[in-house]
Amino acid sequence: MSSIERYWTGRPVLITGADGFIGSHLTEALVRLGAEVTAVVRRVSAAQVTNRLRNLPPSAVNSLHRLVHLDLAGPSAVPVLSGIEAATWFHLAADAYVPASLDQPASVVQTNVASTLNVLEAARLNGPEHLLVTSSSEVYGTQPDAITEQHPLMPATPYAASKVACDRLAWSYAHTYDMPVTIVRPFNCYGPRHVYDAVPIFLAKALRNEPITINGTGEQTRDLTYVADTVEGFLTLAQLSGTGEAYNVGTGVDHTIVDVAHLVVELTDSRSEILHGPPRAGEVAKLQADPTKIRQITGWAPKFDLAAGLAGNLEWMRKNVERIWPARS
Repeated sequence: MSSIERYWTGRPVLITGADGFIGSHLTEALVRLGAEVTAVVRRVSAAQVTNRLRNLPPSAVNSLHRLVHLDLAGPSAVPVLSGIEAATWFHLAADAYVPASLDQPASVVQTNVASTLNVLEAARLNGPEHLLVTSSSEVYGTQPDAITEQHPLMPATPYAASKVACDRLAWSYAHTYDMPVTIVRPFNCYGPRHVYDAVPIFLAKALRNEPITINGTGEQTRDLTYVADTVEGFLTLAQLSGTGEAYNVGTGVDHTIVDVAHLVVELTDSRSEILHGPPRAGEVAKLQADPTKIRQITGWAPKFDLAAGLAGNLEWMRKNVERIWPARS
């Protein structure tokens, strides 16, 4: 048995957002490692009745220690969560679709901030050994160089501002209440089960030979991290002591969006035309992680470059594109 398996086998774990994109992959990984996982998912009546979830496959659902359907932003969240005994908590639940925050800022901010505050308050009452709170690279806004954790937080959208609030709430609880908190700032994550943002949309369009439309010039850059690497970053950070520190989880390499589009077209041997639309409001011009801190402290490093990650994502997309984006009749 490896050291990571020894750490997680039999360990009680709580994960919010367990049926989300990153959350579902993290949940599956912890189930495979033998952890006793309590998965907290959004309360939806059909899912409560059937336990059929959007991203978690039945094999993972059946291996859970417990499945909890809960409105994390609602009044029941604190008493329900504070009654769950788990040594490690991962808080990933969020309304993470950035364009939604442009049209419905109040809803997105309310959901993200209230959910995080409730998780923090429940953790303060219950006392897990370690709470990891998921922030975002979007908190930094545009920065001219690779971004360290010391860069100022300059959110460019209401979504990003909501994540700054969550990030700083987590820090405040760590320092006010001496809580064992770690703040995780993932850079743009992609891979199987992701259905919005540039990579999955480009792949779906390319598979259908449909035009791929880029917001603005496409010269904006993103540090694209494959989901398996992001999950490994979470698992590695979870084995530290929570001291209120923040950690970037990214590759350290950024790519222009237009280059990503061309790579997708080449990878899929597509006839898709690449078009340009108007720039998106609040668009960040450059996001590139400096992952020195996590690498030096934990030894974590990404295993997937962009080509390998896109190949893995494409394999899943070929099997699921019609289910997720049904062809127009």
